[in-house]
Amino acid sequence: MMTHLVESPSGLASGAPRPAPSRSILNRSVAEGVGTFFLLIAVVGSGIAGERLAGGNAAIALLANSAATGASLVALILAFGPESGAHFNPLVSFVEASFHELPGGDVPFYIVAQTAGAVAGVGAAHLMFGLPLYAASRHVRTGAPQWLAEAVATFGLVIVIRGAARLGTVAVAMAIGCYIAGAYWFTASTSFANPAVTLARSLTDSFSGIRPADAPGFVAAQLAGAWAGAAFSRRVFLPPN
Repeated sequence: MMTHLVESPSGLASGAPRPAPSRSILNRSVAEGVGTFFLLIAVVGSGIAGERLAGGNAAIALLANSAATGASLVALILAFGPESGAHFNPLVSFVEASFHELPGGDVPFYIVAQTAGAVAGVGAAHLMFGLPLYAASRHVRTGAPQWLAEAVATFGLVIVIRGAARLGTVAVAMAIGCYIAGAYWFTASTSFANPAVTLARSLTDSFSGIRPADAPGFVAAQLAGAWAGAAFSRRVFLPPN
């Protein structure tokens, strides 16, 4: 996810929310970590709740999981966008740095915060639902169709972010939340599209999990999709105001 708050001549916010330049890297990293923490609580917690309440109906569980994740993303991007950019995703941070929307030296700090927040979010979700703090997932997600799905999901995420950036902060938040909720359904992988999320979800043996052995294939596909999305955006989209 990405954001960037710009003041127009009228004093009204315009463009996508960008990290406030006055904020220290520590403050912005903490914002990224806390935002990613709540994102993983939404992903894993809603998956556990959905699976328990669906009575074995995987479609209902996925509906609950996708709706909760998409809605939470909208709220989190609106809340944290002005502070850090609300990336919550190492690949988005890399892409934003490639567009000079984030200083390259900030990217390692963002990645560490995002990854730590994601892992902590899984643990918090487990504790709230009475599960062990962490458990290696046994959910098999591998093979060419799944890898293609992750590449497509990440490509789509990047172009949605870059395209919506021209329309304003609320548009970015809504576009990302709606895209991820939809991509849960139209991709075979249920659209992880995020290396930090992938790593963290390997630590939950619940509805949203992925086997640790399958995570590297997902991350490689996500890298390819992000690169393609950035290249496409650079050629097709005008820069945000």
